[in-house]
Amino acid sequence: MAQAAFEEVVEDFAFLEDWEDRYRMVIEMGKALEPLPEALKVPATKVEGCASQVWLHIAPEDGVFRFRGCSDALIVNGLIALLHRLYDGLPVSEVAQVDARAELGRLGLHDHLSAQRSNGLRAMIERIRAGG
Repeated sequence: MAQAAFEEVVEDFAFLEDWEDRYRMVIEMGKALEPLPEALKVPATKVEGCASQVWLHIAPEDGVFRFRGCSDALIVNGLIALLHRLYDGLPVSEVAQVDARAELGRLGLHDHLSAQRSNGLRAMIERIRAGG
């Protein structure tokens, strides 16, 4: 079961029939992310396998999964925002149990992302599941 923040996205997507509107929503979510400080954009936080530049800083606190991220591509920032709503705040022990592919599939993303974006999304999910 996804977190409440992700369920809100699923509900919002259900009201948007046009994929242009859904893309706009994802991009706006990405724009609303707290910026990642330049000091955290280092090789250790860079996600390989993405066509664009992507950094994920994973820093669990007291058994709670926390991460921040950013990209130089607007749509990828939006994908990071979706992953943030899916994972951030979960108990660390539950992160590996989340079926991100199935949850994101509820949004219909698989059919609307390019192969490169899908590969990048998969790389981000793998990084999150690995905990860093």
